[in-house]
Parts: sequence; structure tokens; C-alpha cells
Amino acid sequence: MQVIATNIAKPREFTWKGRTQASGIYKYPVDEPILLKDHGVAGDFIGNKKVHGGEFKACYLFSSEHYPYWQEKYPTLDWDWGMFGENMTTQGLLDNEIRVGDIFKIGTAIVQSTIPREPCYKLGLKFADQGIIEAFIAHGYPGAYVRILEEGEIQAGNTIALLEPAYGSISIQEFFIFLITREKDPILLDEILKNPYIPDYKKKKLKRYTK
Repeated sequence: MQVIATNIAKPREFTWKGRTQASGIYKYPVDEPILLKDHGVAGDFIGNKKVHGGEFKACYLFSSEHYPYWQEKYPTLDWDWGMFGENMTTQGLLDNEIRVGDIFKIGTAIVQSTIPREPCYKLGLKFADQGIIEAFIAHGYPGAYVRILEEGEIQAGNTIALLEPAYGSISIQEFFIFLITREKDPILLDEILKNPYIPDYKKKKLKRYTK
């Protein structure tokens, strides 16, 4: 497993429903290492800190293995790494294999997988097609957020090493499918609410399905 590209963004303004906003989804590859610190990627712009960044969404990883699928669907776009707004484009690190709570060493940083990415309208703006939201959900490979356990630098070519597997925990893909499924499996819901690796704020939102 390795890092194919490291990507950051500068603020880019857009208008959505009559309101001008700035987004950090327009990421581009950089040659220099990125620094993971202070619950984020140094120098990377975050447009809405209420839903992006922070302890449990400090850095976003997306697998390069899924790029061909989307390139075939959107052949006219200008493709480069970072197309999905990921800070790290990876190889060999797949959503159905990453378990929530897995701890990885990447470069000099140590990170822990937390939650899957849930797409919003900004991905539709990036692809000039709001239909990609539904398609992205249906495809079922959302990419993973991580939190920073030890600050450090990461660059393209770095090996991704699994230090501590979260045995018995749900995979990033399974968690994503659970989140997007309207009828929640009560047994799986109970397991998720008891999972020590899932952020408390996420559990709080899910508790409404226990009633």
C-alpha cells in the first residue's frame, strides 16, 4: 500500500442557490510533502469547518483504483489526482478492507481511520453534474477520513503500513452502506453504537433510529 499523490486546495469561490461560497474541494497534487497537524492538513483550505476538517475528518483518503471507473463516466473532464477532494490518493488501500479504527503509519505520521466520506453538492459542482451524488453513493466506495494520532509529513511514494488493525470493527464501506440505507439493521446499529472507534457525535445522530 502506498501514497500515489498528496493534494491540497486553495479557496475557490462559487455560487450555489444565490449564495457565494468558497470551497476546498478543488484540490491539486503537490510535489512537496504535506504536514498533518492540528487536526488537519497544513496549508489546505477548508470552506465549511462545521462539516469538514476537525479531529475526525483531519485528512481524506481516496483510492486510485476507483479513478478508471469515474474517468470512463466523465471522459471530458480535466483529470488529475485530487479530483474527489482527497488529500491523499492511495493505492492498495480499499474501502472494503479498511476497518474503522485501523491505525496506519504513513510517512512520519500515524493516523486512525474514522468514518466514510458522505458526498454533498460540492462534489456535483466539481463534476458539473449533481447526478454524481447519487452515482457516487450507488458505487459504494466513498474513501475514508482519518484522525491524526501523531503529527508528521507525508509525500507521494510513501508506504502505508497497518500498525494496529481494529479487529471486529466495521469496514469503511460497510459503515457507508449502513449510513445511506434508510431502513437501519437494528443488530448492526447496536454494534455501531457500541463501537469504541466511531466518533460520539456520529453515534448521537444514529441514536434516533433506536426509538
